Amino acid sequence: MTTCSILELLDIDLKEQNKLQLSCIAGRGGLSNKITSSKISRPGLPLSGYFEAFAGTAVQVFGHGEQRYIDMLAKNGDFKNIAKLFSYDVPCCIFTHSYKPCDKIIEIAENSGTPILQTPLMSSDFSRHLYQLLDEIFAPTKTIHGVLVEVYGIGVLITGDSGVGKSETALELIERGHRLISDDTVKIRNLGSTYLIGSGENPILAHHMEIRGIGIINLANIFGVGAIREKKQIQLMVHLEEWDSTKSYDRVGEDTMTETLLGIQVAKLIIPVKPGRNIPIIIETAARNERLKQLGYYSAKEFDQNVLKWFESEAARKMYYINEENT
Repeated sequence: MTTCSILELLDIDLKEQNKLQLSCIAGRGGLSNKITSSKISRPGLPLSGYFEAFAGTAVQVFGHGEQRYIDMLAKNGDFKNIAKLFSYDVPCCIFTHSYKPCDKIIEIAENSGTPILQTPLMSSDFSRHLYQLLDEIFAPTKTIHGVLVEVYGIGVLITGDSGVGKSETALELIERGHRLISDDTVKIRNLGSTYLIGSGENPILAHHMEIRGIGIINLANIFGVGAIREKKQIQLMVHLEEWDSTKSYDRVGEDTMTETLLGIQVAKLIIPVKPGRNIPIIIETAARNERLKQLGYYSAKEFDQNVLKWFESEAARKMYYINEENT
């Protein structure tokens, strides 16, 4: 089961250039508390005494409304519902707008071992960033053997048997100005059941490449940081295989092939490899064609329509000449 501690959340926030701008103001003894889901709770109803549907194991975010209500409770000296809220296994409580709760609430948090975090962000902005971060942490994940490159803005996942030329193809694409995300192993995450994000299984090793006959090379050092990126949406799969003369390969492109990864369908091409075929240029062309498809332009369908029009015009001319000869 995937989990993330509060301390890890603060560390990730720093690595992500502090988008959440979180700081711990109390309850540091609970920084090892685990976040077990991507859910976020706004505890307005529990503060008023209704705990029936309270998501007690979710991160609790206190916005302006909750803060004003807490001020009212503190003014009346009524901390019963607040104490009950902290009796649950709450991983942490986060206060937006740089709000700092009163000393009594901090005391309750310290006694329950619940970290109190603070951010200067507005509730809406903070919740959006936190949802995005937690979605990435808890997204369904799969690791596959392949190479992920960005070609003309399209994330292309290159797969195939060992030794078929995946790394060499990616190397040529990088030489031609495209970018590498990961070589050999690609970690795929399903974000929001809408799209797939690919990255390196190990960020430290992702931009190294093994080229048979040369060894391990560092792409960032050889081609510069512009030749790499950390992650990319996977929009096209290209499977390389040795040319099989007995197999019939698609020559028109009307049949759209897909492969399902983590429940999401991705467009797929099977490209046969043999001497004389320039695979990097073929992949470049496939990436350009995929971009056209995303814009609603299908070359194969247009070709089919043009052929039908040509047949119709030829048939019409023949019918005209036949009628002329009969008159």
